[in-house]
Amino acid sequence: MDAIPVEAGAAQQRLRALHDHLAAGLVAREAVVERLLVALLCGGHVLLEGAPGLAKTRAVKLLANGLSTPFSRIQCTPDLMPADLTGTPVFRQDTGDFEFMRGPVFASLVLVDEINRAPPKVQSALLEAMGEGQVTAGGTTYPLPEPFMVVATQNPIEHEGTFPLPEAQLDRFLLHVVIEAPDAGDERRILDLVETEASGAGPVPAAPLAAADVMAARQAARQVHLSPALKDYIVRLVTATRGSEGIAASVEHPVSPRGTLALAAGARARAWLDGRDYAVPEDVSALAADALAHRMVVTWRASAEGETARSIVAALLDRIEPL
Repeated sequence: MDAIPVEAGAAQQRLRALHDHLAAGLVAREAVVERLLVALLCGGHVLLEGAPGLAKTRAVKLLANGLSTPFSRIQCTPDLMPADLTGTPVFRQDTGDFEFMRGPVFASLVLVDEINRAPPKVQSALLEAMGEGQVTAGGTTYPLPEPFMVVATQNPIEHEGTFPLPEAQLDRFLLHVVIEAPDAGDERRILDLVETEASGAGPVPAAPLAAADVMAARQAARQVHLSPALKDYIVRLVTATRGSEGIAASVEHPVSPRGTLALAAGARARAWLDGRDYAVPEDVSALAADALAHRMVVTWRASAEGETARSIVAALLDRIEPL
């Protein structure tokens, strides 16, 4: 393992403490912990998908506890309005002017719970915030705080009163993480953890990270070396969704260049979290499904035959050699 600069090492220690705090409060959710921290380092957003009771909201709350930056939660419902997220101008009688009242999206960490219950106009209101880090209301543009990160959750088993996310909205997420149910052993550990927390002896977070700590960590993660061969590997994986033999017939809409950028940034962040100043093929393969699958639309024929975007990414990883 190559040495890392002293400044980066201090930021890395703080991120490692945050990692340990999340891991202590989430049983058998190492992938979720890693993806949340990767997105935090990349300045990206995460979509957590899973059945009710799989600790999606809990994971975000634990992350918020480990940060000293503002946190807000938006509970999505079919009658939600865009102004409920972004804010609205309010007339002040004492001044005779309109004052913009900022909505809950003006926080560094924003939990959008059950995002697929929000109507399309609300989902669209998040596009500018997630893509450009700003909100425009009444002809005025307001910058969002730095750092800024959205973590959305959705439940895949209920469809009544829901609005599927459009491809343009899905593409704004750096990672789409699918959470599976725990096995019997992990379920027993969950039971023990909840009982421990109920007695008041749960894990205590370390000193929360300030915004400056997060920004310093992001800067350090950007310095991780991505070799030309590894860049070529990432590009070959992404472009294979556009015309690779045996794959093109299953893909209606392939992965855009934004997928290439997301996978490269994620590989750098994962390597930095692991204490390396260089990325390796395992960093790419570990994140490939979560970074690429949601940016791809499978044909109806392939879907009817049981193929999914994630199975296609898995096939590409088996077929394409890293170097």
